[in-house]
Amino acid sequence: MPDIKHAIQINASPLVVYPLVASASGFLRWWASDVTEDKATGNVELGFFNRATVYGLRPIQMTAPRQANWLCDTGKEWSGTRLLFDLKEQSSQTLLRFTHADWQAETDYFVSCTTAWGELMFRIKATAEGKNPGPLFAGSGSAY
Repeated sequence: MPDIKHAIQINASPLVVYPLVASASGFLRWWASDVTEDKATGNVELGFFNRATVYGLRPIQMTAPRQANWLCDTGKEWSGTRLLFDLKEQSSQTLLRFTHADWQAETDYFVSCTTAWGELMFRIKATAEGKNPGPLFAGSGSAY
């Protein structure tokens, strides 16, 4: 099964970066403007393209401030994939290693998601470093 992988050095501690990748309120700051959370379960939904596409995420392993792993329950080719955020402190900075794991195939959608995740990594970095760029997918859910 193919995986999407990225790594980025962030000028902030894991204590700053972790909430950005481990919560609905964090996702709202860099990923999407349509994010809801079930407080009882911690499950998160992200809506895109006026909710024509909805990704349902379930937390599967959360170890603050080192690891936030999510299972994608719903959403096009994302269903059954995992989002793995691993954070490592290095000299007062954070190395964020990201994997979108367990894709069924390298489709055109997989390739476009690879590009989008690259852009999202820079959004996480900017947000953690205090630049507050806002979500890549705002309003209707389209990045562009």
